[in-house]
Order: sequence, then C-alpha cells, then structure tokens
Amino acid sequence: MRHRSTFMELLALPGGPGFEEAVAERIHRAFLAYTHQVETDHMGNVLAYVPGSATPVPTDLGEHLAPTVRPRVLLAAHMDEIALMVTRIESGGFLRLAQTGGFDARTLLSQEVWVHGRQTLLGVIGAQPPHLSTSEERQQTPSLDDLYVDLALPEARVRELVRPGDRVTLARTPYELLNGRISGKALDNRASVAILLECLEHLRSLRHTADVWAVATVQEEVGMRGASVVGYRLQPHIALAVDVTFAEFPGQAPDESFPLGSGPAIAFGPNVHPKVFAGLRAAATRHRVPFHIEFTQGPTGTDARVLQLTASGLATGLVGIPIRYMHCSVETAVYDDIVECGRLLAHYLADLTMADVEGLTCY
Repeated sequence: MRHRSTFMELLALPGGPGFEEAVAERIHRAFLAYTHQVETDHMGNVLAYVPGSATPVPTDLGEHLAPTVRPRVLLAAHMDEIALMVTRIESGGFLRLAQTGGFDARTLLSQEVWVHGRQTLLGVIGAQPPHLSTSEERQQTPSLDDLYVDLALPEARVRELVRPGDRVTLARTPYELLNGRISGKALDNRASVAILLECLEHLRSLRHTADVWAVATVQEEVGMRGASVVGYRLQPHIALAVDVTFAEFPGQAPDESFPLGSGPAIAFGPNVHPKVFAGLRAAATRHRVPFHIEFTQGPTGTDARVLQLTASGLATGLVGIPIRYMHCSVETAVYDDIVECGRLLAHYLADLTMADVEGLTCY
C-alpha cells in the first residue's frame, strides 16, 4: 500500500478533459520512482517505460521503441475527471455551465466548485429554496441549464477574473471512511492510476521479460482520445485498459455490480481478446488474487474501446475495481482492491512470454 497517500493527493487535484496538467505533473513524479524513462507526449499522456529483461534487437529507433524478443504491453489508465465549463456570465456575476464529461445534473445541486479562471475561485452551485418553489417545480428534475455558480463577487470583478471557456471542477477533499473505504471525486479514474503505481511497485520484486508502458491517458471522458494516440504510437502486442466498474449498493441489480473489497473485475466480451482474458484469469487464479468476471455485451465505455481498433487492431484486455456512486463527488472504493488489481497486473506481466504473444493470432 505504498501509494495510498499518493492516491489521496491525486484525488484532490483538478484535471478535467483537456486540462490535466496538475494531475499529470504529480503522476510524472510518481512514475520516476520506477524508471527514469518518463515523458509527456503532445496530447498530455504521461508514459513510463519499464524495460523487460530480454535483449533488444539492434536498431536505429532507440531502445524504448526498438523491436525486441520480448512482449510489449501497454497499461492505460485515464487520469482525467468529468468537469464543467463556463458558457456565459449573467447579470449579477452568476456563471452558466456546460459539461465536459457525464454529469447527472441532480448531483450538482449544492456542490462547491473551483472555477479555474485568471485566479482559481471557490464557488457554489445553489438551489432554489423549496419555500420559493411551486409543488410542480419541486417534482421536476433540474437540467444543467437550470444551474449556475455563485462566486460571491461583484459582477464587474467576476468579468475581470472569469471568461467563457474557463474550466470548473468539483471542490472535494477526499475522505477516509470506515473499513478501508475512501470517498471523493475523481476515483474514476485516479483509482486506476494508483493501480498502475501499485503494479510497478509489485513488479520490482518479480522478473519479467515484457517491456511495459504504464500510461496515464488524457481525455477519456470525452472520447478516449489520449488512449487512441498512445496506442497508435506504441502499437504494443497487448493493450490493457485499467478502469473502474460498478460496486453494489441498495437498488443496484446484482448482475451489474460487484462487492467492495472483493478484488478486481476482469472483463470478458467482444471488446476483449479471449486469450488476454484467459491470461488475466489464469494469473489471478495462480497467484490467489480474488477477482470477479464482468461480462460486457459490446464496446465498453473505457480506453479498451479505442485500443482494440487502433492500427491493425490490438489484443486488448480490461480490468478494474468496483466503485460506488460513479460520476459524482462521493465516489467510494476500497484501497485493498487497488492493491490486489495492481498485484494481478504485475503477475500477469511476469508470467507473459513471447509464446503467449505469438498465440494471440490463433483463436
């Protein structure tokens, strides 16, 4: 659990799609504990390269892009969070909003937010008091068009500091709850960035022939854009998306969710290469990692969706942990699940051979 405190730091940082710089800088520093070969590409993806133990074939391309006699594996976890954007400033200095990601407007009422203008300003998304609402209004679900941010500043000052297009993120300090639970914003998908760090920590104690790229991707919440770019650039033998899935809570269908604290979920379906799935399941079984199987019926809403279709097609897998209350400010997970998912990935990488890679084309 070396990276629990790092995880808490990542949760507190802002980083909506297209402005992930603050969280990217922290991830860059965390990756340097495992390799000096860390870079940020033109999209903003942060890539950490951890070479395997086999010998590369001589080439003029540079070692980290050289053909090798070892498997090449991409681990992709997106670092962006759902966010908002200022669309206009109204009379009185109130801000109207649009979203960059999948917010349910019902969860935004009465939330504190950071407005990232010329200064970073704390504001609130207010709600009309029930005393001033009609019975019909109280039964209606508000849309994002009905909401506004109050910065508690005069209109003239708001117009000096804020412009349409400025980004808005939830202001939420992560909390440690009972029984190892952690709650806050952006667990989707900073939890999976923590999984990459725990994987690299565990991989230190294992011998692996695979070349590993651990990548924190950008703009997943608006179309998996960072993963598409990095998958095309690296064209690994195997691409593993690491994301989150749904944890059980009252009213949730049991076949659509998984218990907190019971280990990672390994996805199986059309978006996943069957032999990559089989390898992940075998590694979990062999190394006694608790796990569940998540059945998917089509393209997933994760980086796996674009990685599978990159270039001539990548052999893709998908793993992740369950979280409660996805896409709101109190997403909740268990850090033990993060550790176990990192352990699963590390053992999968250590067990991987070129024979496994060569078998990926034999269905």
